[in-house]
Amino acid sequence: MELKIRDEFIKLGQALKLAALVEDGVEAKYVIADGLVQVNGETDLRRGRKVYEGDIISYDGQEIRIIR
Repeated sequence: MELKIRDEFIKLGQALKLAALVEDGVEAKYVIADGLVQVNGETDLRRGRKVYEGDIISYDGQEIRIIR
């Protein structure tokens, strides 16, 4: 799946919400804090992590590629 962003980056929690992989920011916070989300193959526990064009987010068997 591809997620098109307008700006230079998007925060990890926002990206999960926009891709409809989580219902809301609270759910995003928990799945990230529980170590269930990877960015470019590495687990990241920061909901506010900035992801950029070309980054790949993995969660729950789904992959999201960030594009502009």
